[in-house]
Amino acid sequence: MKTLRDAKIGEMVKVKKLTGEGAVKRRIMDMGITKGIEVYVRKVAPLGDPVEVTVRGYELSLRKADAEMIEIEE
Repeated sequence: MKTLRDAKIGEMVKVKKLTGEGAVKRRIMDMGITKGIEVYVRKVAPLGDPVEVTVRGYELSLRKADAEMIEIEE
């Protein structure tokens, strides 16, 4: 299982599924990250937290823990 946390800078990935539960999953979905959407990985901080992505035309910073809940296609 490959997650958004494993994606490399400059890579365009497609969301396969969200593995979070309850309020956390709802918050990720409210930010525009849903199944089937393409996400572009813009930057990753030196220690890996946060991860900056472009989704649906806007920039979004995700915590490492949140990025690990987003499963992507390999």
